[in-house]
This record gives sequence, structure tokens and C-alpha cells, in this order.
Amino acid sequence: MKLTLVKKSVEESNGLSLVDQVESQLVELLRQKKLRVGDSIPREVELAELLGVSRTVIREALLRLRVMGLISSRRKKGAVITRPDIFSIMHRSMNPHILDQDTLRELFELRLMLEIGMADFIYQRISAEDIIELRAIVAMEADTGGAHVFSIEQEIAFHSKLYEISGNDSLKKFQKMLLPLFDFVHHSGLLKIPAEARKFVSHKGLVDILENGSPELFRNAMRNHLENHFIRLF
Repeated sequence: MKLTLVKKSVEESNGLSLVDQVESQLVELLRQKKLRVGDSIPREVELAELLGVSRTVIREALLRLRVMGLISSRRKKGAVITRPDIFSIMHRSMNPHILDQDTLRELFELRLMLEIGMADFIYQRISAEDIIELRAIVAMEADTGGAHVFSIEQEIAFHSKLYEISGNDSLKKFQKMLLPLFDFVHHSGLLKIPAEARKFVSHKGLVDILENGSPELFRNAMRNHLENHFIRLF
């Protein structure tokens, strides 16, 4: 199937530059050709002729695909399809100081969804050794008398272990990006209500349920554990 890029003005292209359009066309072309990881893509001259643009534009668009991790250069094969590290790409833009408030808030909410939703995976994969390690983490936490006193160090240590137990590598990578954002949003004033000191299910309580409860009990307990964050959102 031959693709032809229709050259339009910036206004006619919804603000997209020529390189933006070619980048999108290249991704669509690779999809149509059903290329897989390791397959070579057409040469620059072929792509320029196919899309009706200069090789300079093609080269710049291909550079973007390389930065995204979609293609890479291989000896004797030229440019080939690669398996992109999605979270590495996302990590480059996950700086809380440059993200807008709506995005920060949504990422905050996304982390809460993940924490509550991973109960079944944890129960399928947790071991006695994991329980011992979680209890060791809890033993190092300060006694707050049952009040929700937020500590980013405690959150990272305990919740990182939960993500590790889930056994999902993509989830673990995503969590590493979310935790610094979570702390930033917590202290940034983006949320409506200041955190209140009230009773909640502690990390120790969560471990007790992991050892003797069920996925459903853990989901409910995690929701209660995060309650002060929810009341600050709504």
C-alpha cells in the first residue's frame, strides 16, 4: 500500500509541522507492513520517495523514532524495529516541576488506583520471606499512635516491596516514577483538603491481613489505608 503525505500548512494540519506529519506517517507505515522486532525498515531514500518529502525531513522523523526507542541502527541491516522501553521514555518527561497541575493530580489518582487494584496479584505471589521482609520494614517505622502521618521514606520502602511482590516488572517501573510525584503532589498544595490525623489501617495492619486475610480484605484495608489521600481529593 502506497502512502502519500499531503503537504499542508501548519493551520491546515492542526498545528502539526511537516516533520510531525511524517513521523505519524512512518509509524502508520511500519504498522501496515506488520514489521516485527529485528525487521529492517525501508531506506531513507525509499521513504522519501514513498511519502513525497525530502530525505532531510525523513531523517529528522527517523531520529524521533530512535529517541522513542522504536528503531535503532544495526550493523549491515541499517535501521531495524526495536522493542521500546516504554517507561524509560515516560521517565524523561515525569519531572513534577514541569508537569501541569491537572497531570500531577491525575498521576496522584492513578497511583491510588494501582495500590488498591493489585491485591489479587500480591496474594498469588507473596511468600513467607516477603512477609518477614515487610515486618522488618514496619518495625523500623515510627509509632504514630494510629494517626496518618505521611513519610515518603516509609511509603517508598513499604509500597515498593508490595509492587515487587506483585511480580509485574512494568508495574514496578511505573511505581518508581510515581512515588516522587506522589510526594510532590502531597506537599504542593494541589489538593483541596490538608491531610488530617485520623485512624487508618497502618502498614502493620496491612501485613497482618496479607498473612491471614484475603484479597478482598486487603483491598478494603488498602482503601482505608489511603483514606486521608482520598478525602484530600474530593
